Amino acid sequence: MNHTGTANSSILMDFILLGLAGLPVHPPFLFALFLITYMLTLLGNMIIILAVWVDSRLQTPMYYLLANFSFVDMSMASVTVPKMLADLLSLRKTISVSCCFVQMYFFLFVGNTESFLLAGMAYDRYIAICFPLHYTTVMTRRVCFALVTFSWAVSSLHSLLHTLMTTRLSFCGSSIITHFFCDLPTLLKMSCSDTSVNDTVLFIEASLLIMSPLACVLLSYIQIVLAILKIRTAHGRWRTFSTCASHLAVVSLFYGAGMCTFLQPSSTRSLYSNRLVSLMYTALTPMLNPFIYSLRNKEIKLALKRVLASH
Repeated sequence: MNHTGTANSSILMDFILLGLAGLPVHPPFLFALFLITYMLTLLGNMIIILAVWVDSRLQTPMYYLLANFSFVDMSMASVTVPKMLADLLSLRKTISVSCCFVQMYFFLFVGNTESFLLAGMAYDRYIAICFPLHYTTVMTRRVCFALVTFSWAVSSLHSLLHTLMTTRLSFCGSSIITHFFCDLPTLLKMSCSDTSVNDTVLFIEASLLIMSPLACVLLSYIQIVLAILKIRTAHGRWRTFSTCASHLAVVSLFYGAGMCTFLQPSSTRSLYSNRLVSLMYTALTPMLNPFIYSLRNKEIKLALKRVLASH
């Protein structure tokens, strides 16, 4: 650890990222695996954004939100995976304090934005299924733009608050971050300052921002399920359910990984399991999401065929 005298974040120059060290897999194999994963993530999400942008039939509220979600997925992977790939081939796995804080800011930013966008997409499906006759008057372009703007703005302020509070902490003792990226809980544990204010703000403010989108998703899908059960024919129920099946699969992946991370008792939580779960929502889920949408959504598949046919 590079420090002299008082050990604080202005004197400490570097953190050491433990990364994926200790996993029973050779680094070159992990590098190749996650490089392919990252490239597929960028390619898959860019294809969805291109399809929504080019095909006028997809320029609807549902696909406008999906295009934003695809951009957030690319951003989520880009915040953590390139640094992880570089560290897999590097002997000196360091990150400067300033870069660590920047990475933490953007990770919190895109992660929270993704949560809000999932809530917005659930609300969109709720209106489409429960109030189909009012859909075009409720889900206007102005409403969609407001949902997206709110998601980005609130998430940015949330991330900025916690990043600024973390930069005021002092770091002493070990400079090793037992993760492959800089996340807020790890940095709070490493600090030798009093983090009671940080912990309190994180518990209250972050809990509200996490639980609010989740509550919106749950309430929306409860109403959707009740509406589907009222449909008399099995074919009608399946056809209606299929319109939100892709989104439900993505919601399950996102919140499933989150619950594995935050609801697992600390006494049974291992360093390896933490990193494996983190790999799921930072690297694997952003890659799987576009495949889920393209495989389960007929309109996306047709739009991709039209885009390819036009070229």
